[in-house]
Amino acid sequence: MLLDERVGERYHSDWSSAIGCAPSAVLRPKSTQQLSEVMALCHEHHQPVVIQGGLTGLAGGATPVLGEIAISLERMTGIEDIEPTGMTMVAHAGTPLQVLQDAALEHNLFLPLDLGARGSCHIGGNVATNAGGTEVIRYGMTRSLVLGLEAVLADGTVVNAMNRLIKNNSGYDLKQLFIGSEGTLGVITRVVLKLQPKPLSYHTALCGFSDYDSVVEALNRLKSSLGSGLTGFELMWDNYYHRVLETASDLASPLQQSHRFYVLLEFRDSQASAGSERFESALFELLEDEKMDDAVIAQSHQEAANFWRIRDGVAELLQCLGPLSNQDISLPISKIGEFADVLQARLKRDYDNMEVLLFGHLGDNNIHALAYTGRQCDVEPINSQIMHMIGEFGGAITAEHGVGVLKKKYLPLSRSASEIDLMKTLKSAMDPRNILNPGRVI
Repeated sequence: MLLDERVGERYHSDWSSAIGCAPSAVLRPKSTQQLSEVMALCHEHHQPVVIQGGLTGLAGGATPVLGEIAISLERMTGIEDIEPTGMTMVAHAGTPLQVLQDAALEHNLFLPLDLGARGSCHIGGNVATNAGGTEVIRYGMTRSLVLGLEAVLADGTVVNAMNRLIKNNSGYDLKQLFIGSEGTLGVITRVVLKLQPKPLSYHTALCGFSDYDSVVEALNRLKSSLGSGLTGFELMWDNYYHRVLETASDLASPLQQSHRFYVLLEFRDSQASAGSERFESALFELLEDEKMDDAVIAQSHQEAANFWRIRDGVAELLQCLGPLSNQDISLPISKIGEFADVLQARLKRDYDNMEVLLFGHLGDNNIHALAYTGRQCDVEPINSQIMHMIGEFGGAITAEHGVGVLKKKYLPLSRSASEIDLMKTLKSAMDPRNILNPGRVI
């Protein structure tokens, strides 16, 4: 247990802009049994707790409020088992994602979950928030990778749902109660993950487009020509692309000309030489049909990594843009282009010196919007305007970072009243004293 001055600042907040404070104490259990005993005591004494993992969330879900005890899962770490035949992995919730990725590769297997915070985020938090990332277009959200899990309820009850089977219709699929519930229904302690065979070849390209409709047509044609091998389709608007290059002085644009849109493609295949030919042929057809203006294929792992550094440059931008509205949202693909145009027009109309940087995964409906003025200002009105636009365009107020505290009041813009009522019923049934991450989500 950490008390008083031993509670370091890292426990005061997650990566979001939610205002944090020191928790009353930090408890760091090393096992499910210890966590069970802690939760039973907290339940008995009506003590609210906030669950903390890698603290990389952007919705304020792991940021303490006054009077809460923080329960950090940082010591519940390690890989319990990797089963190559069934291609499964059992891991403790506090294990960093990158540790799991590396361990899978050592067995010639592949964990198809990846995001920029891979070195810091914990798998328990990934599951609790149903994390997305850059592999969703092929493998789905984290939910689709979880076969089973173990969780501790608010009263300390341990729910063992450590299923290893792909097919198991034996009653309710209880793991789904916890995946994406952001720690409000139970604390995930262990997970069973589904792995994939390690691809034999990786192919990466950076492409330029003149209009959004051509980007969408390229996406659909590549899905057809490359099939399930298309694992990455990352869209960047021109202002985001060039802002990253301005910020990262050691990076240069791989393309000679400027374009309105840039797309980072990744194709993985089980046949090295045939895969390369297939990838090049698909790109050539788009160029020949004038659906794509330019393309460059990475000739080495380092070149591919540099392409990805441009896409992942948001981490460097966040350190220098000042106060900003940082939104992770989903929309129908057919409406994203129009939404982006209307969003930029409205915000620039209403705020002086407004800049809006846009990028996202596109193939899974997800884009990220960074809106800032370059000066100190209250970003909440900007947040509100963007959220209400999402409701207007029939989108989701959060795509892959969760609701937390920052988006809670906007939930009715994306969920019906009956859905929210059912969420409250589940919360009341599973946490009747409202001690588990209270005030988050609903």
